[in-house]
Amino acid sequence: MTTFEQTLLSEVSSLPESRQADVLAFIRFLKISIRDDSALEREYDEAIKDARATALKYNITEDDINAEIRAVRESKDK
Repeated sequence: MTTFEQTLLSEVSSLPESRQADVLAFIRFLKISIRDDSALEREYDEAIKDARATALKYNITEDDINAEIRAVRESKDK
């Protein structure tokens, strides 16, 4: 175990258990945020593909989407 790992474990172990869970959550957040761009692009492309398939399944057109966006924006302006 490296000195850094020992220091980190020492610091974390000195925290109350509820805060230790916060540290773990933050570490997991950091791991998610450093994924490579190609993985992110693949996930984006897959999400777009899924959204288009859903739109096709429910017969949602581009005009439908634009009308919904306009309606939401207009309701916020009131």
